[in-house]
Amino acid sequence: MKKFIPDQYVPSVYDIDIEVLKEKGIKGIITDLDNTLVEWDRKDATEELLEWLQKLEDEGFEVVIVSNNNEKRVHTFAAPHGLTFIHSAKKPFSKAFRAACRLMNLQHSEAVVIGDQLLTDILGGNRAGFHTILVVPVAATDGILTKFNRSIEQRVFRAMKRKGLIEWEKK
Repeated sequence: MKKFIPDQYVPSVYDIDIEVLKEKGIKGIITDLDNTLVEWDRKDATEELLEWLQKLEDEGFEVVIVSNNNEKRVHTFAAPHGLTFIHSAKKPFSKAFRAACRLMNLQHSEAVVIGDQLLTDILGGNRAGFHTILVVPVAATDGILTKFNRSIEQRVFRAMKRKGLIEWEKK
């Protein structure tokens, strides 16, 4: 059960304190795309997201998108903004997370994993030994597979709460 517990839980990527990450020696951000950065059905980045990504770059962070979605979806989003990405990642397996570190030329201790799902992003990041940050999904809707994952995720949240493993409420 502990592999499902994120190191941090915040409302959105904009609530992540990048100064604290820098103090911890973090230099790289491995982030999910759909419902983490933008809604799962949004093709392009919002102005707010572009400003956040620019702030990360200005602060010296590397960013790699690691998504289970297909190449067309992730490329359509990432390419116009020059973002590095790994598609069809097969999260929660750790291969794509390790590949993201290699792309950034970083050790896993120098990167964090950010995502909106316990079953893919947090479990995968924890299994690979990363600092993990769970965000509230940016949209209330999901694709079909994610809807299935969310139903399981709700059971995991309830079990963690019942066992006293988490103190916060799922939003």
